[in-house]
Amino acid sequence: MTLSGRRTSVPVVEGTVMFTDIVGFTEFTALRGDADALALLSTQERLVLQELGSKGRIVKELGDGLMLWFEDACDAVTTGIALQEQFDAQSAASDLPLWVRIGAHAGRQMRRGDDLVGHDVNVAARIVQLAGPGEVVVSEATVERVGSRLPGVAFDQLGPAVMKGIPGPVVLYRALPAPGRDSGAAPAVTGRFIER
Repeated sequence: MTLSGRRTSVPVVEGTVMFTDIVGFTEFTALRGDADALALLSTQERLVLQELGSKGRIVKELGDGLMLWFEDACDAVTTGIALQEQFDAQSAASDLPLWVRIGAHAGRQMRRGDDLVGHDVNVAARIVQLAGPGEVVVSEATVERVGSRLPGVAFDQLGPAVMKGIPGPVVLYRALPAPGRDSGAAPAVTGRFIER
């Protein structure tokens, strides 16, 4: 709505929103200083841009994290897993610990300039808060959109999560590489529940 009370047309897009969040960034900054903190942020952004290619885009920077958007849920999941591998390799090769959590949710987003807003964006933002360092946690909606298209990925069910400001529980999964799986097989989905 405008200030005069008239409704305006807002473009709606379908896709997957992903958030990254550097774990322990505030403490890292306090201990190592602003210069190292900026180097850590730059490293995260560089690795994300390298991995994204044309599969998605950075919507915006959020302090120590990024908001990404993908048209295809498969691209979101494979990028998330690849990013965690890149972050691990970078951490092992330098003295900058790039411990990142990733959360993603597929749905509808409202476009506001270059930004995306709406309920499904809020869900993705809550999911990343439940992921641990090195994890890619996705919603059931994301797993459903992937379907059987990612045979090299396993989805480990974490169970329903109640999240602040979200009306009902959201079933969450940890996305993991499934090495050695038959390329023609559907993604593995396990029903193991993990206490958080």
